[in-house]
Amino acid sequence: MGIFVFLPLVLPLTAWPIARLAEQHLHPRTATRLLTGVAAVMALCSTVCLALVMVVGTAQLPGNPLPDGWSDPEVRAAVPYDEVVGKAAIPALCAVVAASARALWRHGRVRRRAHRALAGLPGTGVAVLPDDVPYAYALPGGRRDRVVVSTALLDRLRPAERRALFAHERAHLAVRHHRFLLAVRLAALANPFLRPLRTAVAYAAERWADEAAARVVGDRRAVATAIGKAALVSRGTPVATLAGFAAPGPVPRRVAALLGPPPAVRTWPSLFTSVGLAAWAAAAGTAVSAMSSANAAVTMFLILRAATPL
Repeated sequence: MGIFVFLPLVLPLTAWPIARLAEQHLHPRTATRLLTGVAAVMALCSTVCLALVMVVGTAQLPGNPLPDGWSDPEVRAAVPYDEVVGKAAIPALCAVVAASARALWRHGRVRRRAHRALAGLPGTGVAVLPDDVPYAYALPGGRRDRVVVSTALLDRLRPAERRALFAHERAHLAVRHHRFLLAVRLAALANPFLRPLRTAVAYAAERWADEAAARVVGDRRAVATAIGKAALVSRGTPVATLAGFAAPGPVPRRVAALLGPPPAVRTWPSLFTSVGLAAWAAAAGTAVSAMSSANAAVTMFLILRAATPL
């Protein structure tokens, strides 16, 4: 394996340029899908390599349940500086697993509580709650997807702005934005270098829903005004993996984008542009990460198989 086992841990740095440029130069739909795919693959690859390094470190601990042959010098030689990085990988991987499990548990708990709170209401696609706190968010799952909004927020919006709000939240539900948000959240927990992609995807998903709402309402200014009003009073969503009308992402940039022309729909940017170079750099980094992790996994499997007595 050699030094290649460490590459997937740092290759997410190649995606930083596209995370910064995507929101400015790519259609929000393209940016959301591209960045989520890159983040998911890179997070999986880095976790695999971290687990391989952890195996080498665990095999050196006294009283471990692994075969004795896994601590042979030939196995340890597969990982540079095995004594240090092997043992450091143990708490690192445990922290990744614990943080990911906690995020999944909290996501599920919030969704279950939200659905229980709506149990007595009519089974319509919109649930209006009599609440003095302004909020609106898309709640997937349960018997059906629902848009949850408080009366406090609706009272602050004009009819056209209310239509924009509902169109925005329905767009979140239609394309399952909560899955993108959950995927990049878990990716960022698996590798901290992927945090810029999480922020970029959260913003791109909101912009995607903004553009969908603008098409439905037919008035980009009304959508921009509704977002601005909601941002001033709304408390956001109950959990980061649920999409909401005024969160997350820089609201002034979303409003400015809506006051301008619709973004051009392009599946992939030209190579001879800054965003094109950044996209290809991220794609190359993702490919190298996948190949490095696959090579490390196969090599470690062959080494451990040879070191395990029959």
